[in-house]
Amino acid sequence: MNKQMAKVTTVDPVWTQICDEARAAVRDEPLLGSLIHAGLLHHPTLERALAYRFSMKLASAEMSEQLLREIAEEAFAADPALGQAARADLVAVHERDPACHRLIQPLLFFKGFQALQSYRIAHWLFTNGRRDMAYFVQMRTSELFGVDIHPGAKIGRGIMMDHAHSIVIGETAVVGDNVSMLHSVTLGGTGKEDEERHPKIGNGVLIGAGAKVLGNIHVGDYSRIAAGSVVLEDVPCCKTVAGVPAKIVGEAGCDRPAREMDQLLHSK
Repeated sequence: MNKQMAKVTTVDPVWTQICDEARAAVRDEPLLGSLIHAGLLHHPTLERALAYRFSMKLASAEMSEQLLREIAEEAFAADPALGQAARADLVAVHERDPACHRLIQPLLFFKGFQALQSYRIAHWLFTNGRRDMAYFVQMRTSELFGVDIHPGAKIGRGIMMDHAHSIVIGETAVVGDNVSMLHSVTLGGTGKEDEERHPKIGNGVLIGAGAKVLGNIHVGDYSRIAAGSVVLEDVPCCKTVAGVPAKIVGEAGCDRPAREMDQLLHSK
């Protein structure tokens, strides 16, 4: 019975699908065979593949691939929630991005997903007292992907950063689960006091391209922020805000705006 239960607990449908897709990709494009084998098929788990990808992307003359891989593997081993969050993020991108047709795409090609997983390792380092190493990971992630997330920020699971270029998230920002944000989003602070100064984003929120949310304000669950808006005040749940400064212009339009990715305005 114990052996049977052990087999059940090791089932990983996300990783199984990734490996199936990877083998099909090698058949379809043999020139990518070495990259896909080294990055995916060579590894026994998603966590090991993520650690490898993290180390290969962030390595430089200042920090070797081997050292970065050891850091990432230590993080995944110490905190299983990191791997669970990565799976939720993968599924989120696959479900919400019409340009994503396979789970291997974010792993290999989408900088938003890769930057988010790098942040998760940096956050683990930050919360375990290794702040200088966390800042190093933040620096390299910003340099490589154009995504600057402070390692002290708190970000939930099931996050999609579409295109992701120029996303900035400050130190005391909080982002709930199942949030979608597009490129050039800023979750920024006001003032220079060392205290809560960044936004708190609820679950299921959709943040349009170029939106700026500034200050220690709250954006309610399942709300939408229109592209290009500047949000300076609290946003109630299930509302759409737009403009500079942003004002309520209607309802969210659906129960799960971050999943539906509906950016049309709806009347009050």
